[in-house]
Amino acid sequence: MSEQRKHPRTVLALEVKISHHAMTSVVLLTRDISESGVFVVTDGTALPPVGSVVEGQVQGEIEDPPRVRMEVVRIEPDGVGLRFLTDNG
Repeated sequence: MSEQRKHPRTVLALEVKISHHAMTSVVLLTRDISESGVFVVTDGTALPPVGSVVEGQVQGEIEDPPRVRMEVVRIEPDGVGLRFLTDNG
């Protein structure tokens, strides 16, 4: 399978609080990030299905970090791929 990413990934481990109306908020670690999204290691934690919109917030790095809307775009055995959403998408 060939790599078809538009944006290069950067390995980055940050704690991110993931929230969704259908689940209790969880704090998970990122594996990598790009301009368009982030991969979060779930360690068996169930997140909403592909197509769901969640909210993410980096923990511990800055005071009152912004909340970012993200769409679940893929689910793998070790985590989920999330695409950053803009006001248009």
